[in-house]
Amino acid sequence: MAYGTKAVRRAATLATALLSLGAGLVPAASAATPEPGGSSAYWTPARLTAALPQRTDPAAPGTGDGPRPGEFIPPSHSFDGIPQAGAFFWTDADGTGRTCSGSVVHSPGRDLALSAGHCLKGYAGRAPKRHLAFVPQYHDGLTPFGVFPVRADGVYVAQEYYDRGEHAGAAYDFGFAVTEPNQAGQRLEDAAGAVRLLTGTGYVHAPVRMIGYPGGSQQPLECLSRTTRWPSDDPADPGTFLRIACDAFTGGTSGGPMLVPWPGGWAVIGVIGGYHTGGNTPQISYSAAFGPAVEDLYEAAVSGAAPAGPRPAAE
Repeated sequence: MAYGTKAVRRAATLATALLSLGAGLVPAASAATPEPGGSSAYWTPARLTAALPQRTDPAAPGTGDGPRPGEFIPPSHSFDGIPQAGAFFWTDADGTGRTCSGSVVHSPGRDLALSAGHCLKGYAGRAPKRHLAFVPQYHDGLTPFGVFPVRADGVYVAQEYYDRGEHAGAAYDFGFAVTEPNQAGQRLEDAAGAVRLLTGTGYVHAPVRMIGYPGGSQQPLECLSRTTRWPSDDPADPGTFLRIACDAFTGGTSGGPMLVPWPGGWAVIGVIGGYHTGGNTPQISYSAAFGPAVEDLYEAAVSGAAPAGPRPAAE
């Protein structure tokens, strides 16, 4: 969610109740060209703090990109985060550090992270991401649960997204990353806990807690709001999406989870992305709907099936 392409309280009693629920998930507690893949050692505090938001292809503004007249925009605030949400880091073809947001989702292998497709795509393409890794509860250059490299064959983005691209494939803008253990040999979910993945639950949810890492900030944002149904008004970005109003969600927040209360903690119903790679203003964000395509992609990731990727160029 990038500002310009954005791939960028409710009542106090409600906020208190939600934060109390979330607390139940906390577990006990180079100059050379980098090689493809994640690297725990590569991500020093200096490199983490210097990373910039993921770049996305520009989209023409649509009528859904701004607040409606008189619409209340819930405020967001910075905090130290939660263990189950974090940031992805990688270097692009120019060696520039890049970042997106993500979350840990429960899986049999206890090693799965979720983000937007536009954040993860290209890992196996002609200009691969390098040193791709996930850092749960990253903040202020700190990695409280360690750095979890992403497996070289562990990025799962829908084939439809590769084939159609960021805009025509907006309804498929989600992806999973299978991680390797951190420096201490811990699996991701064992170290940080996880949220549940929910699919087929529709578009209207309240309350929703959204978390994301805006570019230029070393702390994540959170906001309490609600999601509604948004049928695209842009033929270039077809589909029906979740829409949510939350202030200040700018570049870098792409892939950040939209969470709902769930027994024992939280469940994820969407990630910042989809329509216009998440929206063109910092007040309104979107997510692709989580349905059968997300279920299929999750099953592929947990089963170890061969990931999709860009098709070979035609001769």
